[in-house]
Amino acid sequence: MLENVESSKTPTRLPLPANKKLIARFMADNTAWVIERCYSSLLGYVMPHTSEIIFLNPGVETCIANSNNRPWEPHKYESPAAHRRLFDAYNGTKSEYSSNARPD
Repeated sequence: MLENVESSKTPTRLPLPANKKLIARFMADNTAWVIERCYSSLLGYVMPHTSEIIFLNPGVETCIANSNNRPWEPHKYESPAAHRRLFDAYNGTKSEYSSNARPD
């Protein structure tokens, strides 16, 4: 979650405790939700409250093509490996897709 800062063109991330408080309130008020392109520290916080996760992992070539259409956001993940470890550690239902093709 980001805080809009009028004096800056770059959004500023709220401190982790403030984000956790907002997310906890959101989860309490909503029975179904989807999180997409989120900070790994926040994903780790919500994962114990999920029923399923889907890891979009289209492979290097497709990922590079997709990345060319949006800026890299290194402030969200310490590394690509950290994002992978987060997915691998999840014990609930999960899916991984390795292309942009729609699943059957």
